Amino acid sequence: MIRQYELVERVRAYDPQADENLLNRAYVFSMKAHGSQKRASGDPYFSHPLEVAGILTEMKLDSNTIVTALLHDTIEDTVATYEDIEKLFGSKVAQLVDGVTKLSKLERPATESARQAENFRKLLVAMSNDIRVLLVKLADRLHNMRTLHFIKDPEKRKRIAVETMEIYAPLAERIGMQEMKEELEDLSFAQINPDAREGIITRLEFLRAKGGTIIPKISEQLRRTLAASGVDAAVQGREKRPYSIWRKMEKKNISFEQLSDIMAFRIIVAELPDCYKALGVIHAAYPMVPGRFKDYISLPKRNGYRSLHSTVIGPERQMIEVQIRTREMHEVAELGVAAHWHYKEAQPGATNQPAPTDGMQYRWLRELLEILEHASTPEEFLEHTKLEMFQDQVFCFTPKGELIALPKGATPLDFAYAVHTTIGHTCVGAKVNGRLQPLRTVLNNGDQVEIVRSKAQSPSADWENIVVTGHARSAIRRFLRSQQRDQYLALGKEILAKAFQQGGHEASDKALDVAVRALRQKSLDDLYVAVGQGLVTGRSVVEAIFPGEKLKDQGKVVPLARAKATPRGGVARGVPIKGLIPGMAIHYAGCCHPLPGDRIVGIVSTGRGVTVHSIDCKMLEQYNDQPERWLDLAWSADGDEEPHTGRITAIVSNEPGSLSTVATVIAKNLGNVVNLKFTDRSTDFVEMMIDIEVRDLKHLTSIVAALRANPAITSVERARG
Repeated sequence: MIRQYELVERVRAYDPQADENLLNRAYVFSMKAHGSQKRASGDPYFSHPLEVAGILTEMKLDSNTIVTALLHDTIEDTVATYEDIEKLFGSKVAQLVDGVTKLSKLERPATESARQAENFRKLLVAMSNDIRVLLVKLADRLHNMRTLHFIKDPEKRKRIAVETMEIYAPLAERIGMQEMKEELEDLSFAQINPDAREGIITRLEFLRAKGGTIIPKISEQLRRTLAASGVDAAVQGREKRPYSIWRKMEKKNISFEQLSDIMAFRIIVAELPDCYKALGVIHAAYPMVPGRFKDYISLPKRNGYRSLHSTVIGPERQMIEVQIRTREMHEVAELGVAAHWHYKEAQPGATNQPAPTDGMQYRWLRELLEILEHASTPEEFLEHTKLEMFQDQVFCFTPKGELIALPKGATPLDFAYAVHTTIGHTCVGAKVNGRLQPLRTVLNNGDQVEIVRSKAQSPSADWENIVVTGHARSAIRRFLRSQQRDQYLALGKEILAKAFQQGGHEASDKALDVAVRALRQKSLDDLYVAVGQGLVTGRSVVEAIFPGEKLKDQGKVVPLARAKATPRGGVARGVPIKGLIPGMAIHYAGCCHPLPGDRIVGIVSTGRGVTVHSIDCKMLEQYNDQPERWLDLAWSADGDEEPHTGRITAIVSNEPGSLSTVATVIAKNLGNVVNLKFTDRSTDFVEMMIDIEVRDLKHLTSIVAALRANPAITSVERARG
């Protein structure tokens, strides 16, 4: 264990002004508080907070953070209270300790994913107040991973390792702590896939035995090459970690023997211009591997990482990766956000302002908190945040030159949401490098993206399959949920109005309050939504208010909403369909493809709202014994601007140009083919099924008539369920 005076000396070595008394009191308080507690290893429990503090001294963090590390388990695991910590060590330390403590005091959610999501949620909220909470938590997790092998339960070890790999390692990377991220990954890898890791270690040992001192040898040759051209640089060489090697093998689907750059060399220079001078010297001296150069100085990573990366055939004819950076860049690359707490030696006129601690300065953290605020379930939140953290980046530009960093695989729709949620919601298209491109287009580094917008546009459910960022997917789901609830609410009101009408009753607020309580709904709006979703039937609401009564129509008992839809020209008695987004509260059956002008009926499905069928659809037969699920529907009297899909089957002569003829006839009649499938083929004829976007039944009928009039087309029929 680190002794008391050793810990103080470590802190004073980089911060001569450190509060020695505060550190000493925290050391003694924690040691006494944990008393005789033991860890799984058998060591005194106090060794853990002490090692966490030691890890943070390596990052040269301020005294308050070191004290927080010493005390971080006292509130949770000892008799010490928040008030004790505040009284003895001040409000700031107490708040930091409390922030770390809250991460561990979890209620036991129903599932492991919910527990993990709840843990992560608390971490985000705590670190948004003070990013040092995350630094202590990462050091805490690092020491726990270093001692994970002492836990006897293999399932528990694996669960902790998976959580570390999925949450803590990406977070370490996000705040620029590359070394910690790599160690967390490798320690997790040892538990998740021990055989693969052992295999890589064995091969690395074989290469070392064969190559001897090849890394020092290459480092020295690189240093001499640079010095000969007047570049003063320090060169560090190292093997890549087993997990980094394994991930590259998996990503590129290659064997260990096919891997070339398992060695990385850092060239550290004094000033920024020296980076590019050193790069020129290396490229002049050694052949560069095409496609393997990255300039993270001109375009830094989102976590602030800056460096030049290049792969060359270097000394000893070895393919090596070189990373070129200044000393300041190297400090940030190793320690990330922790580098901001470094204490420099005071110089005349210099001011050592404390580092910013408010986590909300980080855009990625703001985006994660926005996802957290609007996610409907813990699992959904975790899904989106993992999407946000895991993927590599591409850099794109707005027309004004603003840089937008996105994950690989991102589309113009992701770009639009990254600029602003409203821009995403109203996006109808995008110009990529001046050319109009589909929203599904995958963006590349350096693309300039201009978003085309329309006030009439709104997100559709299909957009979830287009975007890859958690922020965009969360925003789309949030919009759809909001729209869906509004539609379910309106639909529920319509259904209840008809149910009360059929029962000969009036739906007063007082009566409906009885149903709200009887059916255990939180509010009247929730009752309407439940009815619209099909979770509660209109009949059950009426019966809850008027027990024992049945819905009547002209003295006869009839199924609720089972009456046939009103013929065209008659008085509409059904629920009007107007302004409803397909696939949400009401969607159209794929079996019969109902069109405005068809007589229609709705089938209420639990949790899905209403599916609209044409009245003669064969699929309706399966609901004959479920009258409570039928709902009388009618098309909106003022028409529907949205296109609808009609389906036809056509038998066409099997000869060149026939398909073109069909498409031409449909286009001339202002129809739009959205899907076409060949269902049968013979020597003389081809049978096909065609889905056409039309305005209504009359429009489809005119297209069918035009097709039948063409001599190349033998027959055309509307396809029905």
